Amino acid sequence: MQLPAPLVTFLLLSASNVFMTFAWYGHLRFKSAPLLVAILVSWGIAFFEYLLMVPANRIGYGTLTAAQLKVMQEVISLSVFVAFNTWWLGEAPSWRTALGFGLIVAGAGLVFSNRG
Repeated sequence: MQLPAPLVTFLLLSASNVFMTFAWYGHLRFKSAPLLVAILVSWGIAFFEYLLMVPANRIGYGTLTAAQLKVMQEVISLSVFVAFNTWWLGEAPSWRTALGFGLIVAGAGLVFSNRG
């Protein structure tokens, strides 16, 4: 049984965004680490992000437009970030953050409303 391309794309983008979020923001818990170490570790983590992101976009493109791929990635990225920010950094989202992200999700709905 083969999974539909949009589902595979979603799953790969979700996993990719976990790596990306840790690469971009994970080091904030370790402010005493030298900046060069944070950069090198982040690059190492980002490598795994790319191992998932590139295939996700290759698999999804054609079934989804490039704009839909980008919007899907952004919504996943924000969703992963909210969970990460709360769990890893201990910063609960405010109502303004929730409303702002909600507006982005509404915009994503607009992009996906016409597949042609």
